[in-house]
This record gives sequence, structure tokens and C-alpha cells, in this order.
Amino acid sequence: MAGREKTPLSRLEQSPSHPPLAPAGETAPEDDIDTDEGGRPTVAASLGSSDTDSALGMSDDSNSTSSLRSSIFEMEEENGRLYHAYNRGRYILPSDEGESERLDVQHEHFLQTFYNRLCFAPGAPTAKRVLDAGTGTGIWAIDFAEEYPNAEVYGVDIAPIQPPYVPPNCRFEIDDLEQEWTWTEPFDYIFSRMMNASFADWTAYTRNCWNHLNSNGWVEMVDSVFPLGCDDGSLTPEHTLYEWSQLLLQASRKFGRSLADAKDHKQRLRDQGFINVVEKSFKWPTNGEWPTTKHLKNIGNWTHFNIDRSLEGLSMALLTRGHGWTQEEVLAYLPAARKDMRDPTIKAYWHVLVVYGQKPDLPAGDE
Repeated sequence: MAGREKTPLSRLEQSPSHPPLAPAGETAPEDDIDTDEGGRPTVAASLGSSDTDSALGMSDDSNSTSSLRSSIFEMEEENGRLYHAYNRGRYILPSDEGESERLDVQHEHFLQTFYNRLCFAPGAPTAKRVLDAGTGTGIWAIDFAEEYPNAEVYGVDIAPIQPPYVPPNCRFEIDDLEQEWTWTEPFDYIFSRMMNASFADWTAYTRNCWNHLNSNGWVEMVDSVFPLGCDDGSLTPEHTLYEWSQLLLQASRKFGRSLADAKDHKQRLRDQGFINVVEKSFKWPTNGEWPTTKHLKNIGNWTHFNIDRSLEGLSMALLTRGHGWTQEEVLAYLPAARKDMRDPTIKAYWHVLVVYGQKPDLPAGDE
């Protein structure tokens, strides 16, 4: 799959504060990627209107999953941030304007990491029916729909934070993907990104993907893995950043939604029966000072832009709910973690995995 010809920031505006974009159309050198075997605008302009459910595809699409109660649109404040009131306490990330902005920054972060590619699964460019599971702000689904106009793209999320104007071949639905999937028409390609800690049962998610894919269809999962990695020992237990990484991982495990789950995605796909399973490995350096290659320096700058300023939102729920800290304790703790993230002598990184696989061509009745 070739690199994209351009990398617009969409709702983001390029400014001097944004890290520079990689050259348009730049392709990835082989040694930067470790590979193992293996139609209608449908989002309401105002979510508070009485037409919201219909506009979001929640009542007029027989292929969509079952509608959720109006409580899914309710939010509650916790430690200065807004979170879902639906299944309160289950989701560790806020659902407010600040988090939406971070998600759009993160999208560009991924594009830069992947040399402007939206995805890797071989069947993605020819897929006619596509599901973006956990679409967030919908930015990936919108970009995919624009790049592949022959595909019908469905973005599904529990948070109604998607824009009102979308390509004619893209629609959004509000639903809880941990509940039963009731689509009656299968997909050719199912994509998810950064859903660690969103699913308590990844085996059930993998099975749902299998059950809702056509034969020869593809699934792709993109996630980061905790704890932070370091190849030279420069990140030690004495560093706040090391402790922070371990504390978030421990808290996520208490809730049964481990931030380390992505390391098992490859085996889960194989166990389910997927073939042609491939895992690709990337790094997100904590800053752009210590990497030695131009590409990784750029990615490190984007890591800093994506995560450093968003550390509070990423940490607050896990540290308060999981470890009993107060909001004030979290706010007093994070500056030291930020300092370590910016330290060029600490060569730490997030491990990012891309895993994809294909459902085999099964005889009728065997799916």
C-alpha cells in the first residue's frame, strides 16, 4: 500500500507549535519496520436535538447494532474532566474537548509514524464495507472514506464526539462494542486503534471480528504497550517516568483492562483461526532529542506534542481510581514525569504494535 500523497491535519491547524510533517509521499525503509510471520451525512449538527438518534444511524439502519439508551449522551465531571456517565467508572480517558483535540493530534502522530499510511492490512484498499471500531472523533474513518471512495465506512464509538459533516460514504453510529454485535451484513475490513483498556475481553472482540467478517476479510489492530521500553538501561526504577508507567499498568490490571494487552494480539488472531497474521513493531520515543535517525526524531517530537501536554488526562482516572490518589496528588506528581519525558539522557519509548490477519475462505456453514 503506497504512502498517502498528502497528510492534512484535518481539524488541526498547522502552526509553528506543531512538529514538522514528514515529506509528502515518503515511504518507509524496510529496516525501520520489524515484521514477524505469521453515503450520507448522518451525524446531527446538534447532539442535543430530538433528531439525534436518527441522525446518528441509531434507529433507521437495520444493519446497525442495537440502540443505546439516552444515558450514553450523559457526562459527569470527575477531577476537573468530563467522563461518560454510561457505565460510570469503566473508561479511563476523559470524553471532553481537550481529549478530542488530543485524539486528532494522535491521528497525525500515527500518520507520521507510519510514513503517511492509514493502515497495513493488504485487503483494506479493496474493502467495500469497513468498520472502524472505537472511532473516537472519527478522523481515521473520514480519512479512509476520502482515500477510498468506493468503500462504505462505518465508525462506531460509545462517545458522540464525531463531526456533523462527513464524506458521503462515511457514517457514524453510537454503540457499546462490548455488547452483542447485531449487524446482519458482514464487513470486508475491521480496524481498531488505541483500544487498550477499552475492552475487558479481547478474545471476545477477536471472535466478534471473526463472526462479522466476510471470508477473506481482514482485521487490523493498532495499539501501544505498557510499560515503557528502554534498550540501554537509561530508564531506571529511580525515575518518576518509570514509576508512572508501572503505576498506570498496575491500575489498568486492577480494572481487568490491562494496558499491556496488545502484546498478545498476534496470538489471539491465530487462536481464533485467522491466517496470514503479521505483526509490525514501531517506537514512539519520549522526545525528539535522543533518537539518532531523522524519522525517529520527528516521531519523538510528535510523542512529546501528543502525550506530554495530555499527561493529566491519561493519568487522572487510573491514579485516583486505581491507587486512591487525590486530584491534588496527581497534579503534584506529574511534573516530575514530564521532566523525565523531556530528558534526552533517558532513552525511553512506547512500543507500538500493528497486527493484522485474514479470515480464511471457509465453506458455507463453517463460519
